[in-house]
Amino acid sequence: MSDQIQRFLFERTNVRGEIVTLEQAHAEVMERHDYPPAVTRQLGELLAAVALLTETIKLDGTMSIEVRGKGPLSMLMAESNPGGELRAIARLDEEASLPTEDAGFAELLGEGQITITLDPKEGRRYQGIVALQRDSLAACLEDYFSHSEQLPTRLWLADDGRRAGGLLLQRLPEESLNQDDDAWERTVQLAATLTPSELLEVDQRELLHRLYHEETVRVFEPKALRFACTCSRERIAGALLSLGSEELREILAEQGGIATQCHFCHTRYEFTVAEVEAMLDDPEGPPPTLH
Repeated sequence: MSDQIQRFLFERTNVRGEIVTLEQAHAEVMERHDYPPAVTRQLGELLAAVALLTETIKLDGTMSIEVRGKGPLSMLMAESNPGGELRAIARLDEEASLPTEDAGFAELLGEGQITITLDPKEGRRYQGIVALQRDSLAACLEDYFSHSEQLPTRLWLADDGRRAGGLLLQRLPEESLNQDDDAWERTVQLAATLTPSELLEVDQRELLHRLYHEETVRVFEPKALRFACTCSRERIAGALLSLGSEELREILAEQGGIATQCHFCHTRYEFTVAEVEAMLDDPEGPPPTLH
């Protein structure tokens, strides 16, 4: 099964949906880290969720979802863009005990919040925040749509350690599209019968047929998804410059250069003293390239 997201809508209603499946992208995210199984499941669900929300909102830019809590899992973060590129990372509290294999969302994160950031190529950056008051990522994201977007939205997410999948249904405000007053309740009730194994293992079109064979569903061309990290020497240089000249020169004095790596993909970046000094002299210019 290829990594893809499939958009669909129910004819003569104001209900639309997205279904996503991730296998290779999931593997490429997880193989770079040694997460406990419970953390892998939550990060996989977040990876599926960010793909669904990016396609739903149709942002021309980058979307990130960051979950921060006070439990043993202190942070989950996933990022997506309209090109179908995904990346994600988790961070455990170093002082906490490793979570048990069957630990759930609320146990892993405890109190905290989800921050959804929309960073368009043009225009203003937007952030929405929702508290972790529900026992699953899907339910917390439903709260976000209810409070921030005011669009009735339902989410089903699953991860078995090897794959992630998700289904999103949303009721649009355009009542002029709707010729079926029961469509929203009916489509949600049918989706609620979906099992995690079906969501992960069954072909997307076959799954939609199983759920909605009595409905008139328009299915659009699927969109391919893949793991890709957006780190670069330029972005790392910018992050270093944000530390300020005093701190950078202290690091240079102690280490004789700066070596760092991307937390997402583990690509290593090295900067010599001369290169950092050149960056400080001309912060607007491109970072020097190693030869």
